[in-house]
Amino acid sequence: MQNTGTRNPATTPTHCPYCALQCGMNLTPVEGGTVEVSDRADFPVNRGALCGKGRTAAQVLAPGARLTSPLVRAADGTLVPAGWDEALDRIAGNLERTRAEYGADALGVFGGGGLTNEKAYALGKFARVVLGTSQIDYNGRFCMSSAAAAGTRAFGLDRGLPFPLEDIPRTGCVILVGSNPAETMPPSLRYFTELRENGGTLIVVDPRRTRTAEQADLHLAPRPGTDLALALGMLHLVVAEGRVDQAYVEERTSGWEEARAAAMAHWPEHVERITGVSVPELREAVRLFCAPEAAMVLTARGPEQQAKGTDTVGAWINLCLATGRAGRPRSGYGCLTGQGNGQGGREHGQKADQLPGYRKLTDPAARRHVAEVWGVDPDSLPGPGRSAYELLDALGTDIRSLLVMGSNPVVSAPRAAHVEGRLRSLDFLAVCDVVLSETAELADVVLPVTQWAEETGTTTNLEGRVLLRRRAITPPDGVRGDLEVLHGLAGRLGVEKGFPVDPEEVFEELRRASAGGPADYSGIDYRRLARENGVFWPCPAPPADDGGADGTGAAPHPGTPRLFLDRFATDDGRARFAPVAHRPSAEEPDDAYPVLLTTGRVVAQYQSGAQTRRVAELNAAAPGPFVELHPRLAARLGAAEGDPLAVVSRRGRAVAPARITTAIRPDTVFMPFHWPGEGRANTLTNPALDPTSRMPEFKVCAVRVEVARRPSPDEVAR
Repeated sequence: MQNTGTRNPATTPTHCPYCALQCGMNLTPVEGGTVEVSDRADFPVNRGALCGKGRTAAQVLAPGARLTSPLVRAADGTLVPAGWDEALDRIAGNLERTRAEYGADALGVFGGGGLTNEKAYALGKFARVVLGTSQIDYNGRFCMSSAAAAGTRAFGLDRGLPFPLEDIPRTGCVILVGSNPAETMPPSLRYFTELRENGGTLIVVDPRRTRTAEQADLHLAPRPGTDLALALGMLHLVVAEGRVDQAYVEERTSGWEEARAAAMAHWPEHVERITGVSVPELREAVRLFCAPEAAMVLTARGPEQQAKGTDTVGAWINLCLATGRAGRPRSGYGCLTGQGNGQGGREHGQKADQLPGYRKLTDPAARRHVAEVWGVDPDSLPGPGRSAYELLDALGTDIRSLLVMGSNPVVSAPRAAHVEGRLRSLDFLAVCDVVLSETAELADVVLPVTQWAEETGTTTNLEGRVLLRRRAITPPDGVRGDLEVLHGLAGRLGVEKGFPVDPEEVFEELRRASAGGPADYSGIDYRRLARENGVFWPCPAPPADDGGADGTGAAPHPGTPRLFLDRFATDDGRARFAPVAHRPSAEEPDDAYPVLLTTGRVVAQYQSGAQTRRVAELNAAAPGPFVELHPRLAARLGAAEGDPLAVVSRRGRAVAPARITTAIRPDTVFMPFHWPGEGRANTLTNPALDPTSRMPEFKVCAVRVEVARRPSPDEVAR
């Protein structure tokens, strides 16, 4: 429920549990052990606005919606309630047996982009110090990993947005590539509306005419999988029309000649044939982007969730660099991070190749620093492990036991039926979750853990703003925090110290572990976060004799809202162009599979839907999956609105009702990915991986579409 009245003294200011905006909200306890959600106008990101998911978030706190007791697999195959000691003993015993029989790397850990920084940090430490395994990754690999890889390659540092959201309305033009914030993060749409009100222009690149595209000055609708060619075609025109900022290129970049040569092979007519975007539209997009003094390119999952996602994002970064639109006020490239802590989740150690502070696991100096904080020998830390899909694909063979925390890969992973089969083949599966997700239903042990309103911890939003979520209510009896779970398991596995249950104590250690790293949080503490409404990293601590982060001595570091204004984070301070060329998608249409499938979200559901599908208001707005298709394709199939359509790929079959609209290309169908079962979109998607980011190709695969069996009149009557 929502209330905009006078704030109750018992009200706790905190943040939404869903997307990477991390909107501010107030929580007030009410009868029944839940809370009332109200507006919080003092937080600058959403300024009081909340979407339907945020307004109804408290409903998942209700006992009927969530788990309140550990569950263990009984002899008859059912999940039955158990005590915490029994559940933890069973997990620890099975992990120890697996390690003894098969070795440490037979143990897998799969985390989530919704975990707080403290949990992500502790989970990575648990995997490497307690289990001794290299096999840890997380579902954020499926979100922004291509943008992270491209940003690191170009700028030497990955932070979703290198500037605050407040800069968007103050720029001259924004190209929004493969993003639909009107549905994925509605409170952010005001920034784009204000951009246009201020005289700026909005260009949206999307194969569908989404609610966001309807707001644009120019909508480009490329064929799925061709965003790389589109960016290269625009760069070709920038060169051909004399729009390169040559002074900037010479002063602040390297690698221009190679990137220029690659772009010149993508002349406009060639790009038109690849993408379906006309040459006049290409020229207009270049004109709008280059006309103002400042401009931005913002990408999301559309160009990133491709087997060439890193190069695709690199091509859009090239466009920014060639026109002098990076590292300057009100300009730059940014990634609109998706999950609630998608940014912080990829910074502090739950990725396969990473240590806290965004350090590389292969860097000897990084290993020494973190090992000293952890009190272990650097040589004892395992090396990099498998990426997310590769880890899931190895279940039941190389990896025999798995701990899952904050993820639901049965619905969210590509080639999901195969992943479900791999999960079923495990010797042992333990899942920590708030609800009995589709993945938890397969587990041998399920642990009920706290939700955002029942625990304190930090998250890092899409701007790189570190935030403090505050505990507003006591969790139900039988529910524990993830930090308590790791503490209990570590003790049972012989590590008595190093896994505190107090989140502030964990954060203090995280500060030390991140100090000096690319994502330096050492100058941030809980008191400062509460006082300042968030702090942008990097934020190093002042020298020890200057008084520390709380400002009792010398003034603390102010944080870094805007990156790269003086230099980029590369060794020589220059941004690097990427010499990239278009290549086909991993799976192109053919006679057997002649249509392209792309996937995405709808406004009323979130990610795998494990939580939002338990909220009646959200289910009423978005009750189930559908297949969006163009009238011309529907006519060829003989399909009418609402008919059950079977969408078939080389990996499986999904069935959902037809939704016919001119808002999509005739050669493409769209399915949202929030639902399990017969309509599970990720049954169809292609796990082909980007060679750099290891991102699967969610956004494009070849399918055939056919009308499924229609119900008889008698079945309809029943």
